[in-house]
Amino acid sequence: MEFAELIKTATVEHVQLSCPRPPPVKGTLCVTSHHLLLSSQPGGHGEPGAEELWLLIRNVDAVEKRVVNSLGTITLKCKDLKVLQLEIPGMEECLNIASSIEALSSVDSVMSMYPFFYRPRSMKLTDGWQLYPLQHYYQQITALTGAWRLSCVNQEFTICASYPPAVVVPAAVDDNVLKKAARFRQGGRFPVLSYYHKKNGTLQQRPSQPLIGPNKKHCQEDPPTDPRSAQAAKQARVMGGGTEPRSSYPCWRRLHRPLERGRPLQESFMKLVEACNDPSLSMDRWLSKLESSKWLAHVKGALSTACLAAQCMEREEAGVLVHGAEGTDTTLLVTALAQVILDPDCRTLTGFQGLVEREWIQAGHPFHSRCTRSAYSHARLKQEAPVFLLFLDCVGQLGRQFPLSLQFSERLLLVLFEHTYASCYGTFLCNSEKERCLCEVKEKTHSLFSERQDLLTPLYTHNPLVIWPSVAPQSLQLWQGLFLRWIRSSHYLEEAWAEIQCLVRGCEEVPGEHAGHAQCHSPP
Repeated sequence: MEFAELIKTATVEHVQLSCPRPPPVKGTLCVTSHHLLLSSQPGGHGEPGAEELWLLIRNVDAVEKRVVNSLGTITLKCKDLKVLQLEIPGMEECLNIASSIEALSSVDSVMSMYPFFYRPRSMKLTDGWQLYPLQHYYQQITALTGAWRLSCVNQEFTICASYPPAVVVPAAVDDNVLKKAARFRQGGRFPVLSYYHKKNGTLQQRPSQPLIGPNKKHCQEDPPTDPRSAQAAKQARVMGGGTEPRSSYPCWRRLHRPLERGRPLQESFMKLVEACNDPSLSMDRWLSKLESSKWLAHVKGALSTACLAAQCMEREEAGVLVHGAEGTDTTLLVTALAQVILDPDCRTLTGFQGLVEREWIQAGHPFHSRCTRSAYSHARLKQEAPVFLLFLDCVGQLGRQFPLSLQFSERLLLVLFEHTYASCYGTFLCNSEKERCLCEVKEKTHSLFSERQDLLTPLYTHNPLVIWPSVAPQSLQLWQGLFLRWIRSSHYLEEAWAEIQCLVRGCEEVPGEHAGHAQCHSPP
């Protein structure tokens, strides 16, 4: 496929861009293979300080067009929740531009996406990819105990397509046993070590659901918190899945926690964004829509379940096996959140990025399928679900309740959200390590992860304690920094934050990031 075949009109003059807060900009609009560019004209309407448009077309979630006489208007609703409006002279030009953007934003071939073409001069392709290898995490564990080993049983992805080549498993279990256990688990996801709690030696493991079926089959080689309702587990059993039979695991206490995923979670996200974008709502109506979206209920459910897993390890000194159905969505949500709650290392910048790499990317969360569309898309929903966004929101809730205990700022969470949906980096491409290897992502694209001082908070103080969040309704807040950032100006908040940085660092001036920012995609 040639990108040029999808571009019906490449350039249009006298186009006016309107976006949240900054003054309109008028200039020349250009459509390229991966970007939408608008260069302001000398003497045009671009006031000093106004930014020009540099939009990654992959960021476009929905295109709406309207033509009146000879003037066309295109509204671009982006995956990062920004809404842009382009006024284009000429009906044909307007329709052609809209059609081109729709076609380019819908290209689904991973190898055709912008990360494979992005080549900044200041970076090497090898930078960042080896910052958080599983082997390093394994070495930290073996320094504390010899009960675990690094297995390469999945080296060729023949045992489990969604696991990485190396996994941490019990030292007493050989690879042949792992192969048999894999046949008893959906997708071959046999139990692997997710987290080792240094304080008391308890552990957290994660597999997919066992394939016990209606006859309650049992695998002797297969060694529970289940983030599904009891009814959902029962229905899964009819389809061949289910959960571990109590008779075969007498030492385990099974707990069901109904966490939504898939369509219900995606619809909740869409309803929340719709409510946030409606300025006509009265207070009562706004509160009603916020509640009916159920987004904060999902936040509460995720935090509550993660606290349950953390409590088992910290207070009851009991091991935890967490699984849902495939083990690639709510399972990872719970295991990752539990680590942020328990482990101060996971609350540092490098530790948190390593956690994302280990518990989401390498663990097989299908980013490509889950983040194809965001909250504005008119397309029929397929596998989209903002599970990773829910994780980021929960981490943000922890940061607001324990503002000194997280080394990284809210900006890191925003950067991760943006780049899961549209990015110039290859970090969140594909659905698994197997797919990333087939596409040679690590050889042909750049990594998002790196040490960056602008993602740190100067107020951070190392807290060795467990941080137990409150999930009371009064304690959970709407993530305004994400859901309202294009709607309500944060200029004064940014000024205040810059002043705090100055006071903490003892400097005279720290430049802030201004709210009037029309550049919709720039590498962090």
